[in-house]
Amino acid sequence: MKEDFETIRSVEEQYQLNTYAKLPISIERGDGVWVYDSTGKKYLDLYGGHAVALTGHCHPKIVSAVQEQMGKLIFYSNVVYSSVRAQASEAIVEVAPKSMDKVFFCNSGAESNETAMKIARRFTGKKTIVAMEQGFHGRTSGALAATALGNYREQFTPLIEDYRFIQFGNEEVLNSALGSDVAGIILEPIQSMAGVRMAGDGYYRKLRQICTKRGIILIFDEVQTGLGRTGSWFFGDAIDVVPDIITMAKGIGGGVPVGAVLLNAFISKTIGHGEHGATFGGGPLASAALLANIRVIQDEGLVQNAAIVGQYILDRLSAVAVVKDVRGRGLLLGVELSEGRTAKEIRDALLHRGIITGTSADSQVLRILAPITLARDDVDLFIDTLEKL
Repeated sequence: MKEDFETIRSVEEQYQLNTYAKLPISIERGDGVWVYDSTGKKYLDLYGGHAVALTGHCHPKIVSAVQEQMGKLIFYSNVVYSSVRAQASEAIVEVAPKSMDKVFFCNSGAESNETAMKIARRFTGKKTIVAMEQGFHGRTSGALAATALGNYREQFTPLIEDYRFIQFGNEEVLNSALGSDVAGIILEPIQSMAGVRMAGDGYYRKLRQICTKRGIILIFDEVQTGLGRTGSWFFGDAIDVVPDIITMAKGIGGGVPVGAVLLNAFISKTIGHGEHGATFGGGPLASAALLANIRVIQDEGLVQNAAIVGQYILDRLSAVAVVKDVRGRGLLLGVELSEGRTAKEIRDALLHRGIITGTSADSQVLRILAPITLARDDVDLFIDTLEKL
């Protein structure tokens, strides 16, 4: 039965804490790259619930895996072993860079990043974490302390100490900033919320070189870029750069909340019982979803699809009058609009025409975080609609 949107909005606003500025629709169903609102209207989803619907909405293999697991065991903690957790652990380590040999499961990107920074400090015995200006790593206290985007930090000071921020992409500051007091450096390889900002390939390579030389733990926050979105399983795969720790969440569970931290063997062998934990981390449902999601990506060649379709979007957008520039990789793209056209204006106009996109901290940049199942026909619909605005 179709529900009245105004009733849905009224009830939600009455009872849910008002922390989100929401689009004026109620999404009730999803199928692949499409979602449907409470009136039955169909939308092409190029936002994916903020990069979560990595393999599309309600992929039948993921739905089946979760339903089957729910009929067997919904939850038991890490105090016991689990066959589905064992399979999920093996699957994610197998697609990770070869130096990564262990995974820690948690529930979100913020939790993954806090875990990584704790491990860096514990492993090195040092305190300082270096992060990037305009970077975003989450909203919990530790993750927020490493965030330097907009006014997120200023709203909740004082925060945890011993964080230092440097300019993203500037090779000249690396040597002076990464001193003997630094435990780790954390960065998003692509700064998504900041407007899809990237550095040159040489920057990441130099960063890796300096961290190796000085014993600094290099952490890539791949909460949005991980598991194929950029056209390779992980961002560094495409440029031959392997961090010491990779953090993930968002799309890795196919819509089910899952966070994960991958560690190299040098670090993982030093971690023992009681040093960290997460009650719900690696639960049976989350593990079943993660395992099925990885299998879908492998079986359907979706890493390659992200690269091919992402390039097709880039090629087509280059001829659109309203577009000034496009940046990013695979299906994490930032579309910089011509002067006089804001991302919010274009997003709202596209929404009215049945296409969901995202904005960013840069008022001129529209974001594409589409499922990596996206096809060329879907892209054509988007571009043809954009050209008419």
